[in-house]
Amino acid sequence: AHAEALAYRDDLLPVRSFVASRARGAGLTPPRIPDLVLAISELAANSLRHTGGGGTVQFWRTGDRIICQVSDTGQITDPLARHRVPPDEELGGKGLWLVNQVCDLVQARTGRTGTITRLHMRTAPARRLRQLRHRRRAST
Repeated sequence: AHAEALAYRDDLLPVRSFVASRARGAGLTPPRIPDLVLAISELAANSLRHTGGGGTVQFWRTGDRIICQVSDTGQITDPLARHRVPPDEELGGKGLWLVNQVCDLVQARTGRTGTITRLHMRTAPARRLRQLRHRRRAST
């Protein structure tokens, strides 16, 4: 209900600006903002490269997480595409793998009507996350 959305068709600059400004406003730590912008840019570029149209980026915050979702009409036919690093001699093709390296959690659903990829990033600094994990372990 609180998601903000941006449709894109041919230009990635508005997508990058949208994600960066929303991430800053939602409290994502400054060093992680470029990671999120890069990840969304890679997904949006894939939409432009591999589908007949653009897509939609949605952004929202829930608790200590920022969630960004990219939807388009493309289909990912290789279920392991985002987990495998293409050979170095292959030009391109590393975007889906890269997205998984810079985000805390990546969820992807693909079907006849298209693909939805949801990226999660924590807003809490790493030190705070370690403290929370330590408390959870101590209480069990």
